[in-house]
Amino acid sequence: MFPSGRLALAERYADWLADEGVVRGLIGPREAPRLWERHLLNCAVLGEAVPEGARVVDLGSGAGLPGLVLAVARPDVDVTLVEPLLRRTTFLEEVCADLAPLGLDNVTVVRGRAEALHGERTFDVVTARALAPLERLLGWGMPLVDPHGALVAMKGSSALAEIEAAAPVLHRLRCAPPEVLDLGAGLVEQPTRVVRVVWAEPSEVGWRSGRGADRPAGRRSGRPSGTGRRR
Repeated sequence: MFPSGRLALAERYADWLADEGVVRGLIGPREAPRLWERHLLNCAVLGEAVPEGARVVDLGSGAGLPGLVLAVARPDVDVTLVEPLLRRTTFLEEVCADLAPLGLDNVTVVRGRAEALHGERTFDVVTARALAPLERLLGWGMPLVDPHGALVAMKGSSALAEIEAAAPVLHRLRCAPPEVLDLGAGLVEQPTRVVRVVWAEPSEVGWRSGRGADRPAGRRSGRPSGTGRRR
């Protein structure tokens, strides 16, 4: 899951989570002894659902799960971490600065909400972990999905129930029927269950920006809005 050349990065990040992550309230004290099993490895297998060279955005990144883990495990992808709370983006920026000398150079931290990027950028993969029920997450995440990209949400045992509850939103947004994938089989004790959502008709994709104007979907250049910093 972690290439041999990136294991030092993963270990250093785990140290941050177990120390400052707990001190700053980003990780519960009881989680520290099981960081690898429940958090790092659990998130690293998400790479199975991410194409080579993908542009990824992680919504509500918090302590960097799963986005920062994915950036560590997959140096070929470019990851944007979107988080509205200052104390969390401060933590993420400090971690990225500390890991940069070890080779972490594929992460951008953006302080803001997902809606601030609507109509400005799209990504190959939009990720989120424990952020919101699927019916709400679709409204935040799908406007950021490239016509041929996907929303990949970590959902666990609630996946099927959330898909059922989100049926009206899926229909309204013109999404294809979601897939439920179990990632990491044979690599982790408990596979990571995700819901993958793509557009039903990629050639007809469009979205309403946060200001209410219709804009066509497509690849866009430029930096995201917010206070991002390239690492």
